[in-house]
Amino acid sequence: MIKKLLLSAIIVTAACAAWIYNKSLTNREPDIKTMDLDKIRERGKLIAVTDFNSTDYFIYKGTPMGFNYELLNSFSDFLGLDLEIVGENNIYRAQEMVRTGEADLLASGLVSDHDGNRALLLSSPVDRSNNVLVQRKPSDWKNQTDSSLEKSVIRDLRLLKGKLVYTGENSSAGTGIFSINKEIGGDITIIKVPFDSEKLIKLVASGEIDYAVCDGNVAQVNSTYYPCIDVKTIIGEPFDLSWCVRKENSGLLISELNRWINSYRLSDSYAMLHAKYFNNSWSSVIVKSDFYSLRTGKVSKYDDLIRKFSSHINWDWRLLASLICQESQFHPDVVSGTGAYGLMQVMPVTGRTFGIDIKSSPENNIKAGILYIEWLNALFTPKIPDRRERLNFILASYNAGPGHVFDAMRLAEKNGMDPMKWEGNVALWLARKSEPQYYNDAVVRNGYFRGLESVRFVTEVMGRFGHYRNIIPEEKSRPYGE
Repeated sequence: MIKKLLLSAIIVTAACAAWIYNKSLTNREPDIKTMDLDKIRERGKLIAVTDFNSTDYFIYKGTPMGFNYELLNSFSDFLGLDLEIVGENNIYRAQEMVRTGEADLLASGLVSDHDGNRALLLSSPVDRSNNVLVQRKPSDWKNQTDSSLEKSVIRDLRLLKGKLVYTGENSSAGTGIFSINKEIGGDITIIKVPFDSEKLIKLVASGEIDYAVCDGNVAQVNSTYYPCIDVKTIIGEPFDLSWCVRKENSGLLISELNRWINSYRLSDSYAMLHAKYFNNSWSSVIVKSDFYSLRTGKVSKYDDLIRKFSSHINWDWRLLASLICQESQFHPDVVSGTGAYGLMQVMPVTGRTFGIDIKSSPENNIKAGILYIEWLNALFTPKIPDRRERLNFILASYNAGPGHVFDAMRLAEKNGMDPMKWEGNVALWLARKSEPQYYNDAVVRNGYFRGLESVRFVTEVMGRFGHYRNIIPEEKSRPYGE
């Protein structure tokens, strides 16, 4: 009893703090950026904020996944833009990011009658859901028949009279329980808390609280790995879920977003995507895995080695993990068509240069790759003083070899661009090294090269690193760029 009272006090205090924070956002004048779609195209990338959980956005075995994640990738492909995703589970902070221009789009399930959404411009519906009551089954539920089990859980919502029910203070959960409480005389004690549906479901499953009202889609998925909970009691009518943009300066963006949504929702691709994340028993396998990063912070069984060796080159371990995932998907014995071997796809000649047998162990393979990165860093430090910028050149050289990157730097300088900047400068000229008029240029010393693959390599490694940073807690030892 004391434990539950303490939990309630903590939750109520947090809820009050979230309410005050939300009111402060509502009263604050937004610093609106003039970033409609035309300006976003000039920038070259779409910045979207979304929540991270076991359905919308997560990392499994080092790979970003999720319903919103895949939808956002499809939308950015539709626009022909790169995509940057920011993970944010505080709905008020996420809304503020859109209002002030930190993000162009909020990809989270929003409902039209939620107070916090009225200052935003909602899209056409991307999904449909409902609210459900999350409750525990009796302790001996495995031994009960279906009929006896039905009698032991609440199906008639009037039986919630005198009960304590928690609901998330977010955009989609809890909208129906207040109406039902009014209909039955207001005898349900409802506490709104700044928790997402997954956290509330976990509290019910663990016995910390008895009842919660949550988003039905999320509850259905969670029930596959919390079989002790019941999520079949529906509360209220189904409702549409939308994304949102700023109300100001977003006419072109919302028009294209709605055009894409209205077409994509009718496609087989959407149906398969929805089934993949909301009607698939493998969700429980993912969440229980050691490599479900939201729960464990792990991406592979080599994380300890990656942490150890990242410190030698002063890298954030998550960046090195992203590079290894790109090279080998964490498979220690993979061999490329050119003979590169192992986790870091080190060439045998490179290993011999550093006196290492790259096939002797995963540790030695990583060690050889680290020594090569160390050598590349020494090579580029005099030329690229900015460390963040230099990382792009090191990654490109890890894939292409430094000679081709130096060629691209010389081409950039010759054509009036900055040879010390990657994006839009050296990257552009490395991609052009497959064209005769450029690989035959007098400043080019290493000839033809399919540079576009190396440009993509850098983009994908750094993009995955961004996902790791969104979801896996930062470690203080080697922060990125410092």
